Amino acid sequence: MCGIWALFGSDECLSVQCTNALKIAHRGPDAFRFENVKGFTNCCFGFHWLDITDHLYGMQPLRIKKFPFLWLCYNGEIYNHRTLKKQFEFEYQTNVDGEILLHLYDRFGIQKMASLLDGVFAFILLDIANRKVFLGRDTYGVRPMFKLLTDNGFLAVCSEAKGLIDISHEMDTPATIAPFPPGYFEVFDLKPNGKVQSIQMDQFHCCTKEPAHAIYDSVERLHTSFDEETVKSNIRSLFENAVRKRLMAHRRIGCLLSGGLDSSLVAAMVVKLSKEEKLQYPIQTFAIGSEDSPDILAARKVAAHIGSEHHEVTFSVEEGIQAIEDVIFHLETYDITTIRASVGMYLVSKYIREKTDSVVIFSGEGSDELTQGYIYFHKAPSPRAAAEDSVRLLKELYLFDVLRADRTTAAHGLELRVPFLDHRLTAYYLSLPEEMRIPRHGVEKHLLRESFKGLNLIPDEVLWRGPHLLIV
Repeated sequence: MCGIWALFGSDECLSVQCTNALKIAHRGPDAFRFENVKGFTNCCFGFHWLDITDHLYGMQPLRIKKFPFLWLCYNGEIYNHRTLKKQFEFEYQTNVDGEILLHLYDRFGIQKMASLLDGVFAFILLDIANRKVFLGRDTYGVRPMFKLLTDNGFLAVCSEAKGLIDISHEMDTPATIAPFPPGYFEVFDLKPNGKVQSIQMDQFHCCTKEPAHAIYDSVERLHTSFDEETVKSNIRSLFENAVRKRLMAHRRIGCLLSGGLDSSLVAAMVVKLSKEEKLQYPIQTFAIGSEDSPDILAARKVAAHIGSEHHEVTFSVEEGIQAIEDVIFHLETYDITTIRASVGMYLVSKYIREKTDSVVIFSGEGSDELTQGYIYFHKAPSPRAAAEDSVRLLKELYLFDVLRADRTTAAHGLELRVPFLDHRLTAYYLSLPEEMRIPRHGVEKHLLRESFKGLNLIPDEVLWRGPHLLIV
């Protein structure tokens, strides 16, 4: 989790403009850099660093000796960077996962580069040699990015809109600030005066299609049979792989644990794999709610079952109300449902930052949308209608649940990881027959529950527990 910010063709003095970059300092509390682009005095990058993978070279914009003409500023994690490095025999200069973008771009161009990335990311890539600027964002928009583009070609980019709202420009008409669409990349021509012109906007991945990087995945080719036992085995393999690849970090890992199905499966798998990977610390889990609420009690039971170092955070109605103004500031939305669901997550993230040393935080976002977990799916007129709505919800996640999860954790300098939104897991689940994915016997997410039945990964009463409202 970091904060990225860049200007191309600024009409105002950069020393004035750069104060806007400080508005997202919470996203990267470890260090900050502001750097002008040589040869383009009105272009610059700003970066707030949360150090997760490379103490020495992780600062950005990232530049390496082999490609002195490339500048990269990105927020995210590329889980398959070592696999791709080995596959294409790239010679790395750093241990930064994002370095893979530079090598892939130089070898294959922007379209293939983006399609081969298995991870969550928002990037700004500048190619001075070819005078091009590239923007891109992961399939589900897990990492945020906003864009401001004026009629005369001034481009400003930031992880959050608050870093753009006070940007100065010479146009009389107001500039629109909009979220960059997930799963897309955009190409701009960079003019000698630093201004840009958009020349291409293309989608590099859709959630219903198997990603291009699947052929290099560590999970062997899946059995294609739709026999239920085969399907359940495939779901387990992909979910375990989704969690395992996300253990990539040298900072302590923790899990949000509400006691619901999704966060419980994630936390249990993290604990299981952390032992296999021989992590040198116990996994911390965090639950929030009123004292002895159903969520707190269920989370306590799961934590005891999986053997995590468990923390319970309680808050009063007054504390929740007092947090609302800060929550809205970080969310940048007045959507009532999003705000209501964000208060608890914001307060538990605050506790994690102040009281523990966990920084990389796993959560269960995306499962309800993927596996048809909402109650209204019981009333879907047909399996086809349910399947279509599931895809719609996944495509809109960046406006709601993913936005909530990113902002409430980033507000306190934490990095969120969401294995249920793994590209390969989601593509496989959405490829299954529509009839397999609908609620069965009055139980939503029936196929997911059945996939982990009898394994003792989590308590049975939690495996079959119904919906709840806080952290899913």
